[in-house]
Amino acid sequence: MRILVTGGAGFIGSNLAKRLCADGHTTVVLDDFSSGSWTNLIHFPGDVLTLDVSGGVAPLAALERFDVIFHEASITDTTVMDQRKMMQNNVEGFRNLLDLAVKWESRVVWASSAATYGRGASPNKESQSAEPLNVYGYSKLAMERLAERYTQRLPHPIVGLRYFNVYGAGEGHKGKFASMIGQLAKPMRAGKRPRIFTDGEQRRDFVYIDDVIEANLCGMHSKAGGVFNVGSGAASSFNQVVHHLNRVLGTELPPEYFENPYSFFQTWTEADLAQSRKALKYDPKYDLAKGIDAYFASGTLGV
Repeated sequence: MRILVTGGAGFIGSNLAKRLCADGHTTVVLDDFSSGSWTNLIHFPGDVLTLDVSGGVAPLAALERFDVIFHEASITDTTVMDQRKMMQNNVEGFRNLLDLAVKWESRVVWASSAATYGRGASPNKESQSAEPLNVYGYSKLAMERLAERYTQRLPHPIVGLRYFNVYGAGEGHKGKFASMIGQLAKPMRAGKRPRIFTDGEQRRDFVYIDDVIEANLCGMHSKAGGVFNVGSGAASSFNQVVHHLNRVLGTELPPEYFENPYSFFQTWTEADLAQSRKALKYDPKYDLAKGIDAYFASGTLGV
């Protein structure tokens, strides 16, 4: 098939684009390179289009149609408080792409977020009320509602994937916005104690990048539309993350605790995967220990 991956220079997008190429699809990456990195595309052999879709899609509309659009592009810095910037980039960019998908009759798989749950009860189910804590989470909720309005205009189901805490090779360019696993590994490799919020028992559903790529491929073939959780299906504490990083790095560095300065912090996220397993046939293969092992084996953990 002919496939477009927006945000293709980013963490998830670049891994997805390379997998699609390896599977034999004609794959085009689109990115405005405001946060993605060219280094993620060194081993991507396809075409790369530099464009910010929130500002218009005329160059994209002039291209041959795409069978599938994977929309991974987004402002992912959850600390951005500029409401106009966040909504213009995330929501209006998505609207422009959906209009093209209608024209091309493309299948659409796109990145939502577990940030829509806020501090809602865990394990998080797609049926529970949205409770976003910041404009980033709200922008993803607005995108979900926008996708729902386009459902009748497209010949294929629109699949939104609520990513939980994704980690793995290819996230290094994100710096302080990389996963906690990637962020903690860097000082630990340098022999420094990992700093985490008091008391380290905050829990996250950490999902390894390979499982996220499989979820996207499941979405490409799904007969059901809607939004679906993409996680490991289990929550792990920051203390457990430090334990496994010490294990693979061969260190014995205890955490250094400090007070959490963020009012919009989620204390427990965990993906209920019942709907994802049923509708998408999504079946994650990596728990925290196996995922950190794979990350370490990639040679990029904390590098």
